[in-house]
Amino acid sequence: MSNYEAQKIRLAFDGAPKAALLIIYTGGTLGMDYNDEGELSPLDFDHVLSKLPILKDLKLSLSVISFDPPIDSSNIKIDQWGDLARIIEHHYQDFHGFVILHGTDTMAYSASALSFMLHNLNKPVIFTGAQLPIASPRSDARENFIGALEIASDYKNGAPIVSEVCVFFNHLLIRGNRSKKVESNHFDAFESENYPTLAEAGISIDYNFNVLALHDPNARMTINTQMDDSIVVLKLFPGINKSTVGALLNSSVKGVILESYGSGNVPDEPWFLNQLSEAIENGVCILNVSQCSGGKVVQGKYQTSGRLDQIGVLSGRDITTEAAVAKLMYALANYQNKQEIKTFLSESFSGEMA
Repeated sequence: MSNYEAQKIRLAFDGAPKAALLIIYTGGTLGMDYNDEGELSPLDFDHVLSKLPILKDLKLSLSVISFDPPIDSSNIKIDQWGDLARIIEHHYQDFHGFVILHGTDTMAYSASALSFMLHNLNKPVIFTGAQLPIASPRSDARENFIGALEIASDYKNGAPIVSEVCVFFNHLLIRGNRSKKVESNHFDAFESENYPTLAEAGISIDYNFNVLALHDPNARMTINTQMDDSIVVLKLFPGINKSTVGALLNSSVKGVILESYGSGNVPDEPWFLNQLSEAIENGVCILNVSQCSGGKVVQGKYQTSGRLDQIGVLSGRDITTEAAVAKLMYALANYQNKQEIKTFLSESFSGEMA
């Protein structure tokens, strides 16, 4: 049960509210301002509200839970992922949808993690944030926040249009575990190269109904917050040497995200393949993902990846590194049997891979 209690936001408008939403404010650039040293630091949610008098025009019943203190997303840990899941579980029956205000740097990781932690989700959970603080005259915070609220409150025939974990940013709604931050200097910060956009907000919000997740509205939403962080990301680069790889594949590591070239290619040098093979024999799970934003891993397409299947490296196909990190942490924490872990990683659990 969550230790966080929701505080109602008092907004004056005529008539009944369109929907009831819970805003979970973790921190991030959206709610930051410059301190006396000229550095951006998180502020409390009351500051954010003071910049959004337009909220009353949405005619929504809004409540908020704020992390205390607000945190920069660079400091997000597994514990905070669990907090988010428990908050949603605790308040699930009270709200039509959830909007999570989060820093952009690790938003794709957090959205991916929640997509595995929340089972049988049939309400919207929308992550959003900003590249500029809401106090900035040119901030993208207002459009991102208002758009996320509108999508989270959008129902059709009595059911939510969106019933999955998503990222809404710069007019685009993206599946959370397909999102990747690709830009730090422009407003189009996120992309989804391997899965279509779920919706685009212009004059109206145009949904791509063919690619939205479908869930049983009668299924009971449950959570599982168990994650094992005994993993590393091994990013290949020309000149990578034996001692570097050996240092990463040490005895405390249970899982490895292997960021390979192109469609899953790796050096075919014996020392490299032997180290991977030895690690797998010692119980380490290795998941192969591509360094490319688009495309997918096809082990065996080229000779340089042909040995990977033989030694037991798993193909992540078109999964992002961010989703692979969350999925591997989840698998290692919740499955003890090697075959169960392999099956879980090889199949799509919440739309994270083809």
